[in-house]
Amino acid sequence: MTRVVEEIYRGNLTTAARGRWAGFVWPTPREAGYGYEDVLIPVDNGLAPAWFIPSTRETAHRDTWMITVHGRGSKRSEGLRMMGIAQRMGMPGLLISYRNDGEAPDAPDKRYGLGATEWPDVEAAILYALNNGAKSVVLAGYSMGGAVSLQLVHRSVLARYVRGLVLIGPVIDWLDVLRHQARINRLPHAAGKLGRWLIESPWGRTITGLAAPVNLGSLDWVTRSNELKHPVLILHSEDDDFVPVGPSAQLARKNPQLVSLIRFHDARHTREWNVDPARFESAVLTWLHVLLNGAAEHRLSLAGPKTAQEWGSAYNGSSQ
Repeated sequence: MTRVVEEIYRGNLTTAARGRWAGFVWPTPREAGYGYEDVLIPVDNGLAPAWFIPSTRETAHRDTWMITVHGRGSKRSEGLRMMGIAQRMGMPGLLISYRNDGEAPDAPDKRYGLGATEWPDVEAAILYALNNGAKSVVLAGYSMGGAVSLQLVHRSVLARYVRGLVLIGPVIDWLDVLRHQARINRLPHAAGKLGRWLIESPWGRTITGLAAPVNLGSLDWVTRSNELKHPVLILHSEDDDFVPVGPSAQLARKNPQLVSLIRFHDARHTREWNVDPARFESAVLTWLHVLLNGAAEHRLSLAGPKTAQEWGSAYNGSSQ
């Protein structure tokens, strides 16, 4: 398979010995063409680096910040794909790091908690935003960042400042992800049950390295759908090869007043923007416009427009 190299941000391609595929497109805001500031957010055990991208519009929604929460094993650059949307809405952007991601301070166990332990770092980011001019925020979570964001709005005292959540390929139910991974790796059913026991039991800490057990049931938002209090937009591909779309669809069906699902095709995990950026951006802009302009109805119809042109028409029509 051949790919066209459109741009080289740094280094010499002719002498490069190795590389890796990523869907982030830009390594920093500078390459994406955004003015930005390097900032530090106080968190447990130190300071977490973040990028602040100010709004370039004088009016609009300058007091509502978009905070991006990257996925497991990823970096804050993952959220740069949301910044074009934030700029069009007049929203400042805050792209954060959090514990154990290689940039923020590590937790004592140096292990991810699947969302159950990372949410205080997002809480710290919200507090930073509020202390620097924000009156409210929108969280944009990728993959496990979606699970982190859902824990934040359920557990944080600052949840009242969250206007809504945009979730891209989110983990809605970790048990479903574990079952899916067991199937595609041809592991016996008993192996999946053992994995759950190791994560949830204090006896499994010597193997998992977790400082405390993680209750996977508390991370199942299909079962807890009636506990959601915030508007949620989910963008999820039918062809996601890591986090199946099923739980996202179930959550949208069980709580249609708050949860909207936009389905994509052909995109691998969290690559919905990469496959169809026009449709992705138009869908999020439409939803944000309704959310931030105080309309009573936050839900986008699941049977609504599907093409980029239709989404653009819907957005332009609602802006008039």
